[in-house]
Amino acid sequence: MATLCLKKLLDQARWKEANYLIRYFASSLVQPPKRTTLPPTWISREHAIKGLLLVPTQAFATDEGAEEEPTRKKKNPNAKKTVESIGRKIPYRIIQLIDDNGNNAGTMHRSDVLRILDESGLKLVLQNEKADPPVYRLMSGQQIHEERLKLREKQKASSKSGPVQQKEMKFSTMIAQHDLDTKIKQIQQWIDKKHHIRITLRQRNVADGPEKMMALFDQILDTMPEKATYLSQPRIVKEGSSTCVLRHMSEKEIREYKAKEKNKDLPKDNGKDAIDADALQH
Repeated sequence: MATLCLKKLLDQARWKEANYLIRYFASSLVQPPKRTTLPPTWISREHAIKGLLLVPTQAFATDEGAEEEPTRKKKNPNAKKTVESIGRKIPYRIIQLIDDNGNNAGTMHRSDVLRILDESGLKLVLQNEKADPPVYRLMSGQQIHEERLKLREKQKASSKSGPVQQKEMKFSTMIAQHDLDTKIKQIQQWIDKKHHIRITLRQRNVADGPEKMMALFDQILDTMPEKATYLSQPRIVKEGSSTCVLRHMSEKEIREYKAKEKNKDLPKDNGKDAIDADALQH
């Protein structure tokens, strides 16, 4: 009798120990139930008497994760524009298509555009993504190369048209002719580069008056016809010192200057001579 009671107590102790270990590991490993695409996994519990333990597991990919579209990278607005083929990756279902001749082919479904690409052997280039629908153009490899060259020249020209640089030159009205010719040559080089040149003259002999400084400004400007003009007219800054600013002439100013010089070369009595000749004939 005593042996049976002792065996019963040992069995109960063994069961309690096993049950405690199972509950401990199950509480630390099992996560809260989540919706999954896989059925729950049944794990048998050793030494269990009351049945099986239900442990829900999470799949590697859920329905929610599969429905999410990959996020697109944001484009840098300051990045330089380029002409590139997008291949066959068309992110829009409906697009507006421009053919390789520059004609509007209308709106098309993505599948129809892919079929045209396969049949023609052309490449697809994005033209305007902000339009509704976005605009794409069919181009050959040669056309893409030519567009890249045009874009490169345009970007190169725009980079040169930055802030105008201003150069400065100072000298005296008593400057020697050789030194004056050297400075005028430097001014001409700056004018060719579209710089602004501030010239400051100092009058050594006050008895000459400011007229000598103003005449020297005009003398410098006269060496650059059809090229330079005053941005700031000569003016007296203080007693014995004057300044002006020269700039390159615009295309319109150059045309007007040439037309004015051409009119100067025409004889003024052409009209009178024509009237006298007509009178003699009658």
